[in-house]
Amino acid sequence: MAELNYNYKMSKGQQIIVLLYLIISSLGLTWSFYNVKVKENVFGKTGLFNIFGAFVVGDMIVFGVFWVIAATVSFLLNDWILFLLIISSFWLIRSLGETIYWFNQQFSKVINNPPEKFFHYKFFKSDAVWWINQIFWQCITVVALIFTIYLAKIWF
Repeated sequence: MAELNYNYKMSKGQQIIVLLYLIISSLGLTWSFYNVKVKENVFGKTGLFNIFGAFVVGDMIVFGVFWVIAATVSFLLNDWILFLLIISSFWLIRSLGETIYWFNQQFSKVINNPPEKFFHYKFFKSDAVWWINQIFWQCITVVALIFTIYLAKIWF
């Protein structure tokens, strides 16, 4: 197999992406802290912050800190591959957790997420949305695993 020869140093465009991640994560952290502390809205929707793995406001407090640290370290080390490896590793673990969550929701007597609240309910019209969510997250887990392995090989 041919030797991989990658330049780990970030280009200006990559530095801008990492800085945007840092800035948006910081804003998300501040916004979520305000929503949780002042508005007592731990389970509110996060919208844009879904790309950071935060599906409810409370998530973004933890993930905001994580992404601020990850982006700062990647920026200071000027290592684009490390940044991508952190993202893929994060999504590997996050999607595995979501897969487990939706698997458990299928068999739980407690319904935290009524099927009707999901856009794909109009297609499935039942609690099948839960196993659709589960297999969606399984697919994300597979993609994240492949990227994590690939990027780890490059980085190491």
